[in-house]
Amino acid sequence: MIGWSVSELWPAWIASGVVLTASASSLGWWFARRRSRISSSAPSYQLELLDSLYNNSPIAFALIDRQGRFLDINSDPTELFGYTKAEMAGQPFSTLVDDGSHDVTLQMFHRTLKGDKCTQEIRIIHKQGHPLDLNIHTSPLIRRDKIIGILVFIQDISDHKRTLERIRHMAYYDDLTGLPNRRFFTNRLEHKLKAAMANGISLAVCYLDVDRFKLVNSSFGRDFGDMLLLQIAERLTRCFPEAGDLAHMEGDEFAACLNHLQGDEDISKRVSQMMSVLEEPFELKGVPIHITASIGIAVCGIANEDASTLLKRADTALHRVKENGKNDFLLHSSDMEHVALQKLTIQHEMRRALMNNEFLLYYQPQYDLATGQIVGTEALIRWMHPERGLVPPCEFISAAEESGIIVQIGDWVIEEACRQNKAWQDEGMPFIPVSVNLSFRQFLQRNLTGKVEEILQQTGLDSKYLELEITESMTMDVQRASDCLKELTDKGVTISLDDFGTGYSSFHYLKNLPIARLKIDRSFVRDVQQDPNDAAIVAAIIAMAHNLQLQVIAEGVETEEQVHFLRSHHCDEMQGYFGSPPLPSAGIHQLLQEKLNRSAIPIS
Repeated sequence: MIGWSVSELWPAWIASGVVLTASASSLGWWFARRRSRISSSAPSYQLELLDSLYNNSPIAFALIDRQGRFLDINSDPTELFGYTKAEMAGQPFSTLVDDGSHDVTLQMFHRTLKGDKCTQEIRIIHKQGHPLDLNIHTSPLIRRDKIIGILVFIQDISDHKRTLERIRHMAYYDDLTGLPNRRFFTNRLEHKLKAAMANGISLAVCYLDVDRFKLVNSSFGRDFGDMLLLQIAERLTRCFPEAGDLAHMEGDEFAACLNHLQGDEDISKRVSQMMSVLEEPFELKGVPIHITASIGIAVCGIANEDASTLLKRADTALHRVKENGKNDFLLHSSDMEHVALQKLTIQHEMRRALMNNEFLLYYQPQYDLATGQIVGTEALIRWMHPERGLVPPCEFISAAEESGIIVQIGDWVIEEACRQNKAWQDEGMPFIPVSVNLSFRQFLQRNLTGKVEEILQQTGLDSKYLELEITESMTMDVQRASDCLKELTDKGVTISLDDFGTGYSSFHYLKNLPIARLKIDRSFVRDVQQDPNDAAIVAAIIAMAHNLQLQVIAEGVETEEQVHFLRSHHCDEMQGYFGSPPLPSAGIHQLLQEKLNRSAIPIS
């Protein structure tokens, strides 16, 4: 060895008063504690003890001279450094240190040579070339009140650092795609927002949702759905060269940060690029899958706006895109917040309205076009709001559908319509059916028939005086629709198809489903006198329905000319303001009494 050997120096260290703190290592604490206990009359124990520590300490420690060169190391350094003792002897400690830790190591050694005890994490390079993370503690080596070198305690913390990195990765990165997760993206966005505000840079956030992703999961399974998300993430990454600007938030949702924007055209260009990378079909199980996405965008334009608020605004814009038909992008505007808050308020108030009996039914008469007699009514819901007065259904039905409360409201409508119709019958009014619109969510209930049957039993109304109206979209699953409608018709309930001509208008379900009546949508009836195409469509629907042994009722009839047109084409019934607007139950009661035995509309 160059200089002193450790075995020669141990007595000198003790004699010169070297003190190693417990924070440096348990060895230093033991040295200090034992030194106070060792009697000067038994110096041999010092040598044996220190020799044992030198050879058996679980912590490696090395002796460095004032020039930073290795003098000695207590354990075989081959496993830790890859070098033997002979190779390390006389070599500068700095030759092992990674460039990134060079300066801090040099500063630590300088401080130690001035008498300080230091602790530092550094990185060295193993002989085989891979990095190692070390936690080193340094203490000055003193002889006769003079610092003659440095004692360095060395602990390999590479495994510990890797474990911490894995934990950090699990906390901040998505396990499926490897992209940053919501936590990482939100934290990073906070920093970018502060920088953008300070430097006057325009910044935007995009919130992306994969359209109809649930269909992929249900068709191929979740494992293949995850594979698709992985492929989508890979393609989107092409649009964001800076790491951290794209994140997988959850499920089929991604978020992205757009930096250094040059205006709305720049936003449109970048977002269009994101959508274009998804245009090429993906492949799952050999089947080409075409994917589209909906994107909401929010631009940072408010001082002190935080990341959560910006993400919320982008998410609000995304929901508006989904409502408008998907496969598009939309920039957030201030009115969206009002609409979203209004929806939440309405949904809360509708639940209260059900509990407080604020809903009520209006009824619009249906007339036989041949005789003018009232032959039925359609129940139409209204909401007597305690503050806003009478609220029409167009202002709350969509919110009810979205929240799911439409099911409870729909059940109430059926029950109230049946109860009222039975009450009219008990008062001697004509026995006519009442029509009730079924919502899509109601129709999807497995126990729909059971609910209807229970309501009929509770109200005492004969099933033939209840008619349920469905829309064409409900019949897409023909087998399920057929089974459900057959159960209802077997109980005596009549089924009619509402708004005919505005949906799929398939002859297949007209032939296979137990439908008794078609209702021609008001959009065709409105212009039968002015538009030859609408006139031809209405005439064709009537002829087709009669050939299929179905009755036809026209909605939205408002003029005498429309009545004459419908009668000339042998339409069975009509409904609209020409006969009567929707009326509360008392109004219908009066109308039925007045028109009990004569025509309700002038027909010549």
